[in-house]
Amino acid sequence: MAAKLRAVSEGETAPPKLIMTVLEAIEAGDRMAELEATHRRIGRAVQDESTPARDLASLTRRQMEISKEIESLKRQRVEESKNGSEVTDSAFDAQAI
Repeated sequence: MAAKLRAVSEGETAPPKLIMTVLEAIEAGDRMAELEATHRRIGRAVQDESTPARDLASLTRRQMEISKEIESLKRQRVEESKNGSEVTDSAFDAQAI
């Protein structure tokens, strides 16, 4: 379903960012949303006092790894936007093949 566009009223702010579940992010093919959803899910498990102590070390380690992946992906997106990663097409030359 396509989003409907409309004029923005003066003083109107952007709606809050849509928070996806892990499965929704995977199905949407959104790597950043997938990482963020997984990060939130692991964070809830770490915070939950009923999480077995034997699982906390691996959950915490994975949470830190995901944090680094998110930071890396954000930096990559910023760099791509700065470097003008969009490439224009040139004329096709059949003899070059």
